[in-house]
Amino acid sequence: QFRDAGQGGLCNQAIMLITDGAVEDYEAVFEKYNWPDRKVRVFTYLIGREVTFAPNVKWIACNNKGYYTQISTLADVQENVMEYLHVLSRPMVINHDHDIIWTEAYMDSALFASQAQSLLLMTTVAMPVFSKKNETRSHGILLGVVGSDVPLRELLKLAPRYKLGVHGYAFLNTNNGYILSHPDLRPLYKEGKKLKPKPNYNSVDLSEVEWEDQDEILRTAMINGETGYLSMDVKVPVDKGKRVLFLTNDYFFTDISGTPFSLGVVLSRGHGEYILLGNTSVEEGLHDLLQPDLSLANEWIYCITDIDPDHRKLSQLEAVIRFLTGEEPDLECDEELVQEVLFDAVVTAPMEAYWTTLALNMSLDTEVGVEMAFLGTRAGLMRSALYVGSEKISNKKFLTQKDKESMFTMDHFPLWYRRAAEHPPGSFIYSIVSEDDSEGGGLPKVVTVSTAVSVSVDGKMGIAAAVGVQIKLDLLQRKFWMAMQQCSALDGACPLSCQDDILNCFLIDNNGFILVSKIPEETGKFFGAVDGSVMTQLLNMGMFRRVTMYDYQAMCKVPYHHHSGARPLLSPIYAFLAAVKWLISDFLIALVSPVAAHKHKKHDTLQPCDTEYPVFVYEPAIKETNGLIECGDCQKMFVAQQIISSNLLLLVTDAVCDCSIFPPVPMDAKEVKYILPLAHNASVKCERMRSQKLRRRPDTCHAFHPEVPGQGRRAGRAHGCGHPKCANVSAC
Repeated sequence: QFRDAGQGGLCNQAIMLITDGAVEDYEAVFEKYNWPDRKVRVFTYLIGREVTFAPNVKWIACNNKGYYTQISTLADVQENVMEYLHVLSRPMVINHDHDIIWTEAYMDSALFASQAQSLLLMTTVAMPVFSKKNETRSHGILLGVVGSDVPLRELLKLAPRYKLGVHGYAFLNTNNGYILSHPDLRPLYKEGKKLKPKPNYNSVDLSEVEWEDQDEILRTAMINGETGYLSMDVKVPVDKGKRVLFLTNDYFFTDISGTPFSLGVVLSRGHGEYILLGNTSVEEGLHDLLQPDLSLANEWIYCITDIDPDHRKLSQLEAVIRFLTGEEPDLECDEELVQEVLFDAVVTAPMEAYWTTLALNMSLDTEVGVEMAFLGTRAGLMRSALYVGSEKISNKKFLTQKDKESMFTMDHFPLWYRRAAEHPPGSFIYSIVSEDDSEGGGLPKVVTVSTAVSVSVDGKMGIAAAVGVQIKLDLLQRKFWMAMQQCSALDGACPLSCQDDILNCFLIDNNGFILVSKIPEETGKFFGAVDGSVMTQLLNMGMFRRVTMYDYQAMCKVPYHHHSGARPLLSPIYAFLAAVKWLISDFLIALVSPVAAHKHKKHDTLQPCDTEYPVFVYEPAIKETNGLIECGDCQKMFVAQQIISSNLLLLVTDAVCDCSIFPPVPMDAKEVKYILPLAHNASVKCERMRSQKLRRRPDTCHAFHPEVPGQGRRAGRAHGCGHPKCANVSAC
C-alpha cells in the first residue's frame, strides 16, 4: 500500500528476516513485488547450526540487495547482526556525503542517576566517518560515527530569558512534531518516592502541550520549517494544575539552520513587549550588588561561565561583579541585562532598610507570624529579608532550588510573580501552600502574599517587579477572626457573628481554596469538597465558573481486571495457562526478593494516559451575592462577598441546615477514554489519533548508488552476499 501510494520511508526500505530455514526461495513473490528495482532490501539471519536450508535463505538476501548471516551461537549476535548498517551506508559513503544528524530528546541515564537535573534532557549531533582511499572507495567502508552530546538547555540560550516577559518562554520541537524542550514538558513521574522517566517522555507531540492549537496551524508551520507568527488565546495551568491563567499569546517561530529543529518564542500580550531601561553608574550599582540580601537567577545567562574552566565555579552574581570590576576581562556578558541588573539593584536598595525598620517596629503580640519579605525584578534580581531565625522558617523550601516554582528559572518566572502580574497593581494575591509543599507534610502552615509593581512611561505600562511576604497561616486566621468580632460591637448592627454556632465562615481564594475555616482540617481544601451545595449554587449564579483542562502527559493507574466468564468457557486451557503463569511469576518474585515482592504489591502500576480535570475561577464582575438553597426539610442561607484589593472572598453559610443531598463538587482528574466517537471529550483528540500526523522527512536520502557492487538485476547471485565463508562484506 505504501509503495503504490508513493509514501512510506521514501528512502531506505528493508525487511529483516529471522528464521531457522526456508523451504524455497520465493522467487515469484520477489519478482512480482520487488523486481526489477529492488527498492526493498531483504536481510536474512539464519538461526542455528543447521545449514540444510541455508542456500534458499542466502539466495533471498543476495537477490534483493541485502545481506545474509548465519548465527550459530549467542556470541555471533553482536558481530553479525549489525552488518546491515554497512550495507545501508555504502551509497552515502561512496558519495562522500557527511550528513549531520540530530537525535530526538533523550535522558542520559548516568546524569539521571546522579540527579543532575539541569542536564536531564540531551540531544546528540553526529556524522559518519568513512575511508576516502581510492582503492576502497567503491567498497563504501564506514569506519564509524563521531558525535557530541548537547544539553537542550544550551540550545534554549538562543532566546534570552529576560526579554520574554513574565509569562514568555522558548521551546524547541523536531521535524516529527515532538517536543525537545518546553516549560510544560514533564518527562518524570513519581512512583512511590522515586522519580522515573515516563515511557513516552521523548515522544510528546507539540499538539499535546500547546493543546489550544486545535487546528494544528502552529504545529504544521513549525514542522515545515517556516518562519512567522500567530496569536492564540490559551489557558495555562499553574500550581500543579490547581489554578489557571488566561492569556493571549503571540507565537514567533523559525527553523534552526542545519538541524531538523524549530525554535518557538512565546510572548504574552501585555508582557514582554517593552523593556524597562534605566541608567545608573557602575560604581553605584556595584555597591548595591554587594548587599547580602541580593541574589540573581543562577539559571539565567548574565555571563557565559561554562567555557573557561576557571569561570565554571562562579555563580552568576559573582561573574557579574568580576566583569564590572574588571577582575575577569575575558568574561563574556550580556551588557544590556547587566545594565538592567545594576539599575534594579540601585532602585531596590532602600528595601533592605525599609524591611529592617518594619521588623524593629513590629508588635510582638499582633505581628508574630510574618516570616519573610521578598522582592523580584524582571531582570531576575531577588532580595529577601527574614523576620525569624532560619531554623524557625515554616516553609524552608521557599526561594530555594527545592521549590523551583518560587524561583526564577530558565523556563519561567516565580509563580507568586506570575499570579501577581495578572491582577491590577496594588491588588494582593494570597496563596496557601498546599499540603504536598508544606514542610513535613500535614496541614498547610504558610500563606504567600504578593503584589505587582508596574511602571508607566509615555502611556506604556510594564510590570517591573513583584513584592511579597510569607506569613504563617495562623496569623491570617487571627486577623480574620478579630475582624469578625469587631463587626458585632457596632451598635447592634450585626446581630450575628462568625463566632456563633449557627454560622460557618470561610475565607477562600479566587480558585475556591479555603484559607480560613472554623475547622482547621478544612484549610487548604477546595471549598466544593467541603460544601457541595453552596459551591453548586455559586456556579449556577455565575460567581464561579468551571474551566475544563486537559493533561496529555498524565500517568494513570493500570486497571486490574478479574478474568472470569466467557473466555474460560470458550477455552479452559486459557484459564489454566493464566493461573500457572501467575503462580510462577509470583513465586519467582517472592523467591528472588521478598522485599521487592512486597513493594510490587504495594504500589500501583502507572501508565501514560490522557486526563481532563476542572479548575474553578472566580468572576470578579460579581462583587457580592447571597441566596437560599432548598435542602429538603430546610433552607440553607449563604452570603459571599469579595474582599477589596485582594483575590479573597468572605463566605458565610448556615451551619444548621443539613444539605448533604448535594454531592461534593469534585476536582479530581478523570482519564479520558477514547471509545465512543460521539463522546463530547473525544472530538479533538480522537480525530488526532485517527489522522496521520504531519511529519517532515529528512532533507537527504542515500538509498542506492550506481557504483555499489552487485546492484544490477542479478545482484548477488554470483557472490555469497554476506556469509563469511562465501564472500566479502562488500559483495552486496
